[in-house]
Amino acid sequence: MPKVKPHRTSPSLDMTPMVDLAFLLVTFFMLTTKFAPEETVVVDTPSSTSEIKLPESNVITLTVDKNKRVFFGLDDEKAKVATLQKVGAKYGVNFNAAQAKAFGNLTNFGVPVGQLGSLLSMDADQRKAVAKTEPGIPMDSLNNQLIDWVIEGRKANLALYKKPTYIAIKGDGEADVPTVQQLIKVLQEKDINRFNLITDLENKPVVSK
Repeated sequence: MPKVKPHRTSPSLDMTPMVDLAFLLVTFFMLTTKFAPEETVVVDTPSSTSEIKLPESNVITLTVDKNKRVFFGLDDEKAKVATLQKVGAKYGVNFNAAQAKAFGNLTNFGVPVGQLGSLLSMDADQRKAVAKTEPGIPMDSLNNQLIDWVIEGRKANLALYKKPTYIAIKGDGEADVPTVQQLIKVLQEKDINRFNLITDLENKPVVSK
């Protein structure tokens, strides 16, 4: 008798669960990703071979551009608002709720305290338009507002999160050296001797054997 050959069927794989999983992952990353906010001033930082990474939180950033201007930035919104209230009270400047909210959304700024209220009353497009004319935060011996921002920012961060605050100096590659030296001196006069210098990572030189 001839043998009966069984009917063979091609294996099939249902890809629907895999497609669903892929869309869920894409949706998750879209909802949780935070884009870096736009900075008031853009600087071209020098390069180095250091691989030390700056912490992602509790960081005060002091930016020095090539026009000798110094900008102050704090990464946490609540700490920024608390710092604004303390510095404003010291200089007799009041900020309303809308201005405080706008300050919480700022990446950094570079104006004296007396001009800050007008800056915060502008909308985002207006602030962007006047960014090039911001004079920078005073840090001379007669009017050292910058160190007040740094000190109050550290206090606010510590009070809110019980963690130390990191100080980072972000200087332009063409920044005025005496301005950077003055900034470091201002910090050291208040016993702030530990800070990071932000640079771009460059490839390490290859040593031939």
